[in-house]
Amino acid sequence: MQTAFITGANVGQANLLTKALAARGWRVFAGVLPGAPTDLVTGGNVVVVEQDVSKDESVKASAGFVTDALGGGGLDLLMNVAGVANIGTGVLEAADFAAVQRLFNINLFGQLRVIQAFLPLIRRSAPGSRIANYSSGAILANPVGAGAYNMTKHAIHGMTLTLRHELAPFGIQVTSIIPGGVLTAMSANSHANTERSWNEQPEAVRQVYEPYLKRVMTRVLPDMLEKSGATPEQALAGTLVILDKKKWKPMEYLGKDVKPMGMMKRLLSDTQLEAMMRRSFQVPAYKA
Repeated sequence: MQTAFITGANVGQANLLTKALAARGWRVFAGVLPGAPTDLVTGGNVVVVEQDVSKDESVKASAGFVTDALGGGGLDLLMNVAGVANIGTGVLEAADFAAVQRLFNINLFGQLRVIQAFLPLIRRSAPGSRIANYSSGAILANPVGAGAYNMTKHAIHGMTLTLRHELAPFGIQVTSIIPGGVLTAMSANSHANTERSWNEQPEAVRQVYEPYLKRVMTRVLPDMLEKSGATPEQALAGTLVILDKKKWKPMEYLGKDVKPMGMMKRLLSDTQLEAMMRRSFQVPAYKA
């Protein structure tokens, strides 16, 4: 029986993936935030494990629990899915450092904590074991108002690229999964969320950027998500296709909106891709 650990499995994509792999016959350890509502229970091929990726001791305790449960066995797959988006939003000039630090603590350092704690188990199943770190299509699009989130996701991909080198001698594959927009709880109410994020910025900053970026942040980007975002079921199907691949690329694109961006990244120069994104987001050009 193949084994997997999936972070952030109480809801969303990680929740669906837990159920799908369990149905395929995997033994799945599902990391769930303590106290968070979830429909997952321990039973059958699923083992629910309490884990808060933002806390060292919680991650270490979860790894210890899984180590004991495996009884000397290893993990075949680690899926670093847990993350948040609606923290530290707004233009970077007004970014709240406490919120940005919290975002990094969850999105980036949370993944690193999990990797450090679970790598001994992944090595036990090498060669052939794998780690997938969830980054984001934001690292291709770099949308305005999401700079702090984007920073964490660029850093995750940088971490992945180094891990690919460090773990290659063991026969362990690592990839960054690059999802586009997915219509889940994280992205629900995008118009209301972006409007609130805009209004939470200091008045002086809003006055500076309003003629240029308010519509981009509160209308254009949410409209694009609603139009082109994948359903949870579509995203799950795409994830399973990635997991079925024998050899992973450094980036594995997930979603109908992000796959064309991956192709454009290969065909266009950085300047051309940036110009195309500005036109798509309707960011006004400078006028002398």
